[in-house]
Amino acid sequence: MLIRTKQFATSNFVQSLPYYLIRAYSLTFRLKVENEHAWLNYYLKNGGTVLLCTYHQHFFSAIRYFKKYRVYRPGLMISKSRDGEVIANVAERTGWYPVRGSSSKGGDEGLKLMIEHLQKYRLAAHIVDGPLGPAGIIKAGAIRLAHVSNAVIVPFYIAADRAWYFNSWDRFLLPKPFAKVVLKFGDMIKFDAVESQDEFEQQRQSLENTMHQESARLKSSL
Repeated sequence: MLIRTKQFATSNFVQSLPYYLIRAYSLTFRLKVENEHAWLNYYLKNGGTVLLCTYHQHFFSAIRYFKKYRVYRPGLMISKSRDGEVIANVAERTGWYPVRGSSSKGGDEGLKLMIEHLQKYRLAAHIVDGPLGPAGIIKAGAIRLAHVSNAVIVPFYIAADRAWYFNSWDRFLLPKPFAKVVLKFGDMIKFDAVESQDEFEQQRQSLENTMHQESARLKSSL
């Protein structure tokens, strides 16, 4: 009986269920996408390298739409936790390549694999305050990835006119069914490599301030 339970839990049906539930739920959103053209044109026509960055709070609402990028084989760093297994499975079915590791577990290895993936395919996404927060605080990984890969950082933000906010460290945002949801890409940000820790911290703080201000502005516009 135990063997059959394990077989069911690891079956393709069970493994794929979260992905299909997310896609079905996301179909109810009245989604509006803003400012996508500039970075996509830079990636496709200029051969540029792009690192999409967002908060842990926001990534859920972008999952269904981001399947359109699967032809570019984008990468995404995902923690090695048990929850990360579910997210990695969803990412893979969406057409994204899951790179396992985070600042809290397997970070150095994950960062190295992300750099290799970015250098080869030129597109990846990064959760800037994950996997455990603090919420809204930009960790060093995004800046390091951009430096080594010569990538532009493109923040993206989610806002919904009606949503639930979970009682979690990130105040996870889940738009209510049939909510108006806006997915907005910010302007491309290029950080040149620096030698001193003070200069690195200035870049990190600049990205943090920009993302905080733009996220608040988008939320207040709905």
